Amino acid sequence: MSERTTGRPLAWVVGSGGLVGRHLVAALRARGDEVMTSAVPWSDEAASVEVLRAEHERFVRERAGRPWLLAWCAGAGVVATGADALAAELRVFEAFTALLEPDPDGLGVVVLASSAGGLYAGATSPPFTEDTEPAPLVPYGRTKLAMEAALTEAVSRTGTRAVLARLANVYGPGQTLGKPQGLLSQLCLSDATTRPLPVFVSLDTIRDYVYVVDVARMFLRCAELVREEPAGTTVTKVVASGRPVTVGHLVSEARRVFHRPLRTAMAPGGRGQVLDLRLGSVRWPEVDALAATPLVAGLAATAADVRARVTSGGPLDG
Repeated sequence: MSERTTGRPLAWVVGSGGLVGRHLVAALRARGDEVMTSAVPWSDEAASVEVLRAEHERFVRERAGRPWLLAWCAGAGVVATGADALAAELRVFEAFTALLEPDPDGLGVVVLASSAGGLYAGATSPPFTEDTEPAPLVPYGRTKLAMEAALTEAVSRTGTRAVLARLANVYGPGQTLGKPQGLLSQLCLSDATTRPLPVFVSLDTIRDYVYVVDVARMFLRCAELVREEPAGTTVTKVVASGRPVTVGHLVSEARRVFHRPLRTAMAPGGRGQVLDLRLGSVRWPEVDALAATPLVAGLAATAADVRARVTSGGPLDG
């Protein structure tokens, strides 16, 4: 759906029901943009392509003469997802990028939410930046790399502009709790349900956690900056807090925020997980400055959201 008002910038957020997508929609609406969202039947590959085709046609009609943003925030896959499911996800995205049309007025920007962890899992010498050569270890990372390549080709063909936003570990209110991802949110769920949380990596594992509200702001700033680049340009941007922490430190901070003991159980064996995934950025430092939410503050907000969802007995999938 969309809320049509002539003259306003138009945004289409694909994957608006996910953590990043819903916060991006909120940020866009807060600044006065018209926002279009779509109900895509992701479990059906052919139906997904047909819905995206029809929605893209609508988007092209409605964006005429206006600045526009297309943000792809969809993706059900995680590090442990099997190759077949990820292959289907990639086929849908490639079919979607084939729909993209020339942008003769230079008014459009595409932002792809990608995965820094998936892409840099096999790289050496952290911190990893935009200049680090991707080295995915599992199908999840290889799928993200192929999606980036598909969008880069489409941007070159159509003359629009795009940002490949390589995300750190995103957390915050509203994260899906039924998927095997989001250690921070799972810590909050463990506290709210008083169940022990299995931890599948060493406590020395280093990750970068970035708060989702900051991510939405960072995406919007990236879109503004890439508009200044020549037509047909694709810019890679690491979207991270720049404040890496160990899993052990994260668990300690969670206990401090919860004001009570937190039970964890070590269960090593996570596929595609590496010890050190520190991230840095060598591009657009003004974007990095927007990752301003301290870990303790973001953790407290996430914990309050999870507790409210558990207490209400509502769904835990967002």
